[in-house]
Amino acid sequence: MSSNAVARAVSADVLVVGSGIAGLRVALALSPRLRVFLVTKKHARESNTNYAQGGIASVLDSTDSFESHVRDTISAGGGICRPEIVEYVVQRGPEMIEDLVRQGVHFTELDDGAWSLGREGGHSSRRIVHAGDYTGREIEQGLLGRVRADSAIEVAEDHIAVDLLQEVDGRVAGARVLNRVTRELVDIRAGAVILASGGSGKVYRYTSNPDIATGDGMAMAWRAGATLANLEFVQFHPTSLFHPAARNFLISEAVRGEGAVLRNLRGEAFMEGYHELKDLAPRDVVARSIDREMKGHGETHVLLDTTVFSEEFAARRFPNISSRCAQLGIDIANQPLPVVPAAHYQCGGVVVDRVGRSDIDGLYVIGEAACTGLHGANRLASNSLLEALVLAHGAGADLMQNYRPPDPKAELRPLPASANKTVNPTSLKHDWEVARKTMWDYVGIVRERDRLATALDRISSMAEDARTWCHRYRPDADLVELRNVTLLAELIVRSAIFRQESRGLHTMAEFPDSSENYCGDTMLSPGRDEPWLRPLTRAGERAG
Repeated sequence: MSSNAVARAVSADVLVVGSGIAGLRVALALSPRLRVFLVTKKHARESNTNYAQGGIASVLDSTDSFESHVRDTISAGGGICRPEIVEYVVQRGPEMIEDLVRQGVHFTELDDGAWSLGREGGHSSRRIVHAGDYTGREIEQGLLGRVRADSAIEVAEDHIAVDLLQEVDGRVAGARVLNRVTRELVDIRAGAVILASGGSGKVYRYTSNPDIATGDGMAMAWRAGATLANLEFVQFHPTSLFHPAARNFLISEAVRGEGAVLRNLRGEAFMEGYHELKDLAPRDVVARSIDREMKGHGETHVLLDTTVFSEEFAARRFPNISSRCAQLGIDIANQPLPVVPAAHYQCGGVVVDRVGRSDIDGLYVIGEAACTGLHGANRLASNSLLEALVLAHGAGADLMQNYRPPDPKAELRPLPASANKTVNPTSLKHDWEVARKTMWDYVGIVRERDRLATALDRISSMAEDARTWCHRYRPDADLVELRNVTLLAELIVRSAIFRQESRGLHTMAEFPDSSENYCGDTMLSPGRDEPWLRPLTRAGERAG
């Protein structure tokens, strides 16, 4: 975007991009000592956190154990989780829950005052702490209230980050952001940047994610020179409501945890034919099973039989789902729900350590935009909010100890210039639709080499067009997002082509089995033409 179009510049100690659980919590961790500028694309409450129904996985019951949670996470992760990271995150679960309670978050309790713990796919115990099925909203409201009351945190809504600012030596020095309403560009100088910008669900035509999930943080980090990993592992949530008026509405995995059963349109419970855990199998297994049922019988969806619930139980345990379905004319205690898989979570992201440090000086990445090694090839249900909290605390503590103020006199790398023309909205809309449809049709739950090659040709061309347009036209939020979506789509396809095996969320028709040759991370570096593998040694440590 044009450097001469910048209208003004501001400064802060730390710039946080994103207002989900990770961004809000790290801002609060920093504010006792540092001035924080937090930018968010739409309203501060609009994030994947706010849409999270299930809850946070944590060992809170005496019959459960850290060892069991670690084992479940690694089992779901397809053999490429980092065991030391899994242990680190899991063991901090109880203190993360206690911290949220201190921040004013209210979780559902039983009559005796103990936590009401749910169970979801892949978990061997009940360990999901929740607030009914409004968990994300409850956490968001609790943290956002404290952020708004904190004078050391400035929140700018309706601002989209465009590119990272970097000193000549590569150190991150802030970011250029765009006011979505006024189209004003602002350079925010900061001693450190924390990307908590969420995932990339909008790369796909059908997704459970809100419209803001366009992979902005990952794309900006890539353009700045950061290493990314495991982008082929896109988690498709098995049960998104199949209804024209509710295309993004998720039916929480906790519904199956309470006894709901998946059935095909002939009424047959089919999951027992795919996995020993039946309807509580890991998400990758359930999504593939639904996909096979639909394709095998030419069906547009399957059914989630919730008629095992009484009306009282459904309304009490799942008030959000019950209410929304009732608005659509569905009584979940007496009618099964039509459901289909939808793109839900990016298990890969910017490679970081356990406190969120990337391989670019001054840049931290936390939440869904990061790749720590916790999720491996498939995320265990409700581990994402836990990871976001752990990294937010870690990044905050690391920055408080090692903060380096920005140098206002440091020379910055120039950003690309552009002409003062407006991009054709018809062209933008066309490429948006084609890119997302191509990803859904060719890079979905089950993949084939020839179809991936076709997808790469189409997506690469659109990605190049979007990059060119960003140099040629005035700043526009839709164009910024298209550049990011097509870049992430291209990187996802390149990663999928590279991994010639089936593992976790990545299923290749020509390579139905896992291979020791791919037991590791698919790495992507801006300085290398092709993806490369970072192996996982037998001890669980990554080589190299």
